[in-house]
Amino acid sequence: MALATASVSMLAVGCGGADNSGKGELDTPTKGEIHISVDKTYQPLMESEIRVFESQYPKAKIIAHYKPEAECFKDLFNDSARLIIVTRDLKENELEYFKKEKMRPQSAKLATDAIALIVNHKNADSILTMDQVREIMNGKAQKKWNIVFDDQNSSTVRYILDSINKGQPLPPNTMAAKTNEEVISHVEKDMNAIGVIGVNWISDTNDSTAIEFSNRITTVKLRGDGYTDFVKPYQYYIGIKSYPLTRGMYYILKEPRQGLGSGFITFLSSQPGQLVIGKFKLFPARLNIVFREATLSE
Repeated sequence: MALATASVSMLAVGCGGADNSGKGELDTPTKGEIHISVDKTYQPLMESEIRVFESQYPKAKIIAHYKPEAECFKDLFNDSARLIIVTRDLKENELEYFKKEKMRPQSAKLATDAIALIVNHKNADSILTMDQVREIMNGKAQKKWNIVFDDQNSSTVRYILDSINKGQPLPPNTMAAKTNEEVISHVEKDMNAIGVIGVNWISDTNDSTAIEFSNRITTVKLRGDGYTDFVKPYQYYIGIKSYPLTRGMYYILKEPRQGLGSGFITFLSSQPGQLVIGKFKLFPARLNIVFREATLSE
């Protein structure tokens, strides 16, 4: 049978700086301590990235706070965090704000991410077209669905409202479960539930937690508009964009000098950092990935 394989080489990356310096001894790209804010849909991935980074640089300490995306941006603007990892870049009005403040934050895409829809194992409707997804999310589906997000201010809510509902509100049968683990637990118990989570929560095949989550729920196959195949949010389909619910993973760094925030971003953009991203089945943005056809004998 024919399978797509990938060969990988590095693209040139660079890193600048932009924000507060903190108290006491100044941190450097490989030493010191900083607090960062991370969209909580990226928690499993970022915990792994930090472990690898700190193992390479034992004098560095990255303290990540996992929050709804809206709170991450608040932290950036009120100087609680010089670095945030989120699902969108800065908007024009936000860039204008920093320009007036005479600041030049740095931002770039680290990966292409995907949103996974999950349902109860007993739910027969685990293969959906995008028209059906739109009907579920705007409340027009004939079948009763209970929609579950991790938080009312999460990036997944914003994505569904902006990209799927086009500004229409979510239906009354929508709930926030507070955490991604609780989304999975709720779907496991409710046969009519459909959960909306970041794909890295169910994707690391070397992580016993992710494997356990996958065994408890079913990931929905989707058919994108204009496509014929129903696919799950596997890395290949995310990369070629045949899986329809994709978004970017971005860093935004506000550091006035080359500090630990710059060092961590350099790592995330390097081959080791990008390979960790690939391990969690996101599609790395800083690797040059070429798909080739390969034939495997039966």
